[in-house]
Amino acid sequence: MGKHVVIGITGGIAAYKTMHLIRLFKKNGYEVRVTATRNALQFVTPLTIETLSQNRLYTDMFDPNRTMEVEHIALADWADALVVAPATANIIGKFAHGIADDALSTLFLAVKKPVFIAPAMNSNMFENTAVQDNIRLLHERGCRILAPDEGFLACGTTGSGRMQEPEDIFERVDEELSGDRSLLGKHVLITAGPTYEPIDPVRFIGNHSSGLMGFCLAEAAARKGALVTIVSGPSNCTAKHPNIRRIDVKTAEEMYQQCMQIADQQDIIIMSAAVADYTPAHPAPEKIKKEQAGMAVELVRTKDILASVGKTKRDGQLLVGFALETENEVENAKKKLHTKNADLIVLNSLRTAGAGFRTATNQVTIFAKDGREFASELKSKQEIAEEILQTAQMYIQK
Repeated sequence: MGKHVVIGITGGIAAYKTMHLIRLFKKNGYEVRVTATRNALQFVTPLTIETLSQNRLYTDMFDPNRTMEVEHIALADWADALVVAPATANIIGKFAHGIADDALSTLFLAVKKPVFIAPAMNSNMFENTAVQDNIRLLHERGCRILAPDEGFLACGTTGSGRMQEPEDIFERVDEELSGDRSLLGKHVLITAGPTYEPIDPVRFIGNHSSGLMGFCLAEAAARKGALVTIVSGPSNCTAKHPNIRRIDVKTAEEMYQQCMQIADQQDIIIMSAAVADYTPAHPAPEKIKKEQAGMAVELVRTKDILASVGKTKRDGQLLVGFALETENEVENAKKKLHTKNADLIVLNSLRTAGAGFRTATNQVTIFAKDGREFASELKSKQEIAEEILQTAQMYIQK
């Protein structure tokens, strides 16, 4: 039997793309029903929707021709997923604040299955604080936000706000409904990238981490159904999966503050960031001129995020740390495993060609608190991320 998807359409010009999305689901064996707001029907017609979906359109809560069942409840029970595309600022606001004054917003409150929301609007509207707060709230409640693309918009400007292409939306939904869902509902915190510790407004102390390993872990966990928060230092990597919430930081102190705020809410915590061990004690407020012959910078220790999370770790949480070593690798990794109160330590070695910073590949050894060891071959960081998660899942308390 095919899977069931309800597609919600709201009043944006991108509604015409949703017709192709309906066809993609039908072509791939899905049963499709559609609910649309009245404004949506200014852009697409009921006849087109019903012809493509091969089902009656649900748009009026008080339709005198409806069946005897309470329709929004029946649709919510029938659906395997609700996909809202395009999602206007208006409907996002209704969803975030529990307003149910039309067929779609009422259906949203009744659905207990995965909800995918594909925002589409002018870039200024999308970047508005109220809209961003509403999107963040929905993400925290478990909605899958399909972040809009950047490009030319219907209003004639260029920016962020284009609804994702139907093919991309279908792929995300189909992946969730058909793929490995072994981390469904789990909350996962991942740190990634370097930290930059300022010497003055221009210069900083940093390292060569690109953040790729952390972002591969985030994507892999999200594909398994986890709700992922990635706290990243400066990185050009992107988080594409709708289950990923990204928090950008620069310094070790900023990363510490963000992690400690949300660590207690997580089921799995993976500390893959290359956090600076030291930071300048007195960053200069202005650019330091090179007039003097030499310069000394006093450094102080940064807060140990892994150790801090280890001290406050509650029962049922799984804590994974990373170790990058150049000597006494195994000894130092095992020591870190116990001193930080971690459950797993992933050892990277700069001695291995093709592994470590700024490479697409990696080779790791995972040390577990129970004494077991898991060694990988040199593989892509995407494959290594899968292996790390598979190992982590062996130690998650059921």
